[in-house]
Amino acid sequence: MWFIIIFFVLHWYGSLFFQSFFLHRYAAHGMFTMTKGWERFFYWLTYITMGSSYLTPRAYAILHRLHHAHSDTDKDPHSPHNSNNPFSMMWKTKDHYMKVYRRIFKTDVEFEKAFPEKQRLDSFAEGYFSRIAWGVLYTVIYIIAYLIWDFHWAFFLLLPIHWFMGPIHGAIVNWSGHKYGYQNFDNHDQSKNTLVFDFLCMGELFQNNHHKLPNRPRFGVKWFELDPTYLVIRVMHSMRIIRLARA
Repeated sequence: MWFIIIFFVLHWYGSLFFQSFFLHRYAAHGMFTMTKGWERFFYWLTYITMGSSYLTPRAYAILHRLHHAHSDTDKDPHSPHNSNNPFSMMWKTKDHYMKVYRRIFKTDVEFEKAFPEKQRLDSFAEGYFSRIAWGVLYTVIYIIAYLIWDFHWAFFLLLPIHWFMGPIHGAIVNWSGHKYGYQNFDNHDQSKNTLVFDFLCMGELFQNNHHKLPNRPRFGVKWFELDPTYLVIRVMHSMRIIRLARA
């Protein structure tokens, strides 16, 4: 039982960290710089940790920039105020993401620059073989653990979360972060700081702060708004792995 819990927690927070650190704060916002070698390293780690639910940096960056430009309007690609429930919002986001990834959806030039891109890796990662292979791997790990430790069958219900972890993280952040919580700033949108759930999202649920200060690497503003991802970023900056634009 403990092996499965540890595996689930490591996958949850590993996938979440690289989505926040590499896709969001680096690819979409360029909050820090790094060498090409480190970029390649973190690019691969993002793919490995996200696995079957990997999101390409280019498509993620463009979609996120559109979200900031049109927050909670009809043009927002993933506002909860344009959907009846989290599942319909996730489906709409998936459709929008695929149009951006396949370069069907055309955007302004300003959204189409300054992000890392490895087309061969992205093409492979977006393919059925990669996604199914990762899903099979997660399932095999559970089956082997079950045969060794004979845990309760209910733990197998965690498998769909492994398969769709990236979109689930996005759904929690976009739904909760624009519906529930408090506001430090009037951003003329519905962005909120959902403090009570942020332990699940490592700073990503300080959406009101982030929409006010979109290029600020630390998402927390008040003393009690802890941003764990930023703490790791600061350590990386001090080790000269990355270079914060504003240390």
